Amino acid sequence: MNATFLLTAALTALAVQAQAQTAATPRAAADQITTPTGSLTVQPITHGSVVLTGSGKTIYVDPYGGAEAYAGLAAPDVVLITDIHGDHLDPKTLAGLSLGKALLVVPSAVAAKLPAEYKARVRVLRNGQRLDTLGLGITAIPMYNLPEAADAMHPKGRGNGYVLHLGGKNVYFSGDTEDTAEMRALKNIDVAFVCMNLPYTMDTQQAAQAVLAFKPGIVYPYHYRGQNGLSDVEGFKKAVRAANQKIDVRLRNWYPAAK
Repeated sequence: MNATFLLTAALTALAVQAQAQTAATPRAAADQITTPTGSLTVQPITHGSVVLTGSGKTIYVDPYGGAEAYAGLAAPDVVLITDIHGDHLDPKTLAGLSLGKALLVVPSAVAAKLPAEYKARVRVLRNGQRLDTLGLGITAIPMYNLPEAADAMHPKGRGNGYVLHLGGKNVYFSGDTEDTAEMRALKNIDVAFVCMNLPYTMDTQQAAQAVLAFKPGIVYPYHYRGQNGLSDVEGFKKAVRAANQKIDVRLRNWYPAAK
């Protein structure tokens, strides 16, 4: 059996394996953002889950949907978890990922629910606190429902949005929130991931008004599946662009398996 045949067979096997993975776990194409330190790769996963890779680091945000959704991606250096709900804190998905080197940055309510095996690698951030580690910075931003109420689905102080300082860029993840004063007051945000799904967070018009207030350079609608299906992200884009054409609204498919 000659070397050419062996190489061809090996490449064919890899292609079949890759096709099988893609068929089993459809994933939107990755996006690229230019930074002072090179390219920042944005990989949508599903719902509120996204993977960023840049400046030699890989960051998983709210890993959810099964470990197979992350097949072929680099193991994380940092995992950010925003809240206790199952579409953000998903122990089954975490158990299937390679987290041996990962630092888990979480609010205290999440830390209390994590399996004991992760405790040594957990760093708790409360709203307003910042952690500088591994050449990046992470600031916890309040995320909550309006009007504020103790029995809200997302009460103030329990969960964290995050601003990630990576590669000379400030990247904001809203988590589950409405258009709070803290969101509107954000400054110098280069990239924002903003939720919009009723009745859990806010509608597209609230999200648009918040984005117009803090003016990120790029905004991705994410976490946009609600009780009545997928939110009108095209309407969100039109509302933002009609008021401020400098904001780059990037629509990507966080629900590629949806029919």
